[in-house]
Amino acid sequence: MLRILVVVLGLGCFGSALAVVYASHESRKLFIELQALQEIRDGLDVEWGRMQLEQSTWATHGRVEAVARDTLSMRLPAPGQVQVVRP
Repeated sequence: MLRILVVVLGLGCFGSALAVVYASHESRKLFIELQALQEIRDGLDVEWGRMQLEQSTWATHGRVEAVARDTLSMRLPAPGQVQVVRP
């Protein structure tokens, strides 16, 4: 009876040790995946910042006015053509 108890407890300890090794391995694997995803996120944040800067550069008042004047042949209205609308 005592031998059976010792064998069962030994198998339990061995199984527990295997579970700890497996959990540690999974934890390390997931941590490496997390670091890779964070690196991708940081790269996307940098790209987003660059795109916002580019958008603000393309949307400056002078650039919009130049495109309207040169590409679309638009011009400022004469003072007599301006109508002020009041509520």
